[in-house]
Amino acid sequence: MSSIQSASFPTGESGEPVAAQIYLQPIAAPSVLGLYAFAGATFIVAARMAHWFGGALTDDYLAAFAAVFGGIAQFSAGMWAFKARDSIATAMHGTWGSFWIAYGLLQLAFMTKILPEPAGAFPALGFWFIVLAAITWMGMWAATAENKLLAIVLGLLAAGSTVAVFGELLGAGWIQMFAGYLFILSAIFAWYTASAMMLESAFHRSVVGVGKTVRAKQAPNLMPGQGEPGVIRGQ
Repeated sequence: MSSIQSASFPTGESGEPVAAQIYLQPIAAPSVLGLYAFAGATFIVAARMAHWFGGALTDDYLAAFAAVFGGIAQFSAGMWAFKARDSIATAMHGTWGSFWIAYGLLQLAFMTKILPEPAGAFPALGFWFIVLAAITWMGMWAATAENKLLAIVLGLLAAGSTVAVFGELLGAGWIQMFAGYLFILSAIFAWYTASAMMLESAFHRSVVGVGKTVRAKQAPNLMPGQGEPGVIRGQ
């Protein structure tokens, strides 16, 4: 038989219950920073993959920017998404932010000759793209419930990761180039999505459209105080 325990409330000097005080900590939408950081790092590195620019030392030059902007900034956004109670942003920014930090460290290891840089196929990185693709496809599926633009961003990112698997496992330059173009498209949509979210937050109304689904539009208006941890959920 289950027992019911009475709740304990703070009381004043007279023994009467006193009103509880709730302190809110409003935060900005973490995905604005996360998507901008992802868009910047992905566009630059993917443009290199697509052979738009670069030489023998380009990856070494890009490593620090990718690790800090695409990695630390995006990973931080993922951690703030915990407070905003946004599981999609937490998973995606945390996953890809970690990847960009690792990418920067890997390029540093190549640059300092701690590790030899593969000349052709790179199975160790190819198998990591399998993991990234699997996680990102699930993120895209989850995003279809709330934000169409975010679903497009993640869909293109997952597709690029899937193609990159074969490019790295086979060492085929043309496949890696195709993956680069998919990543570029993902970065462009990420930039647009982050801009739409930032403008909506600034003007307190939709300016260019954030791609919210019907289900998301039916949710209560979260402005002002969007992202208050423990109170509401939102990017």
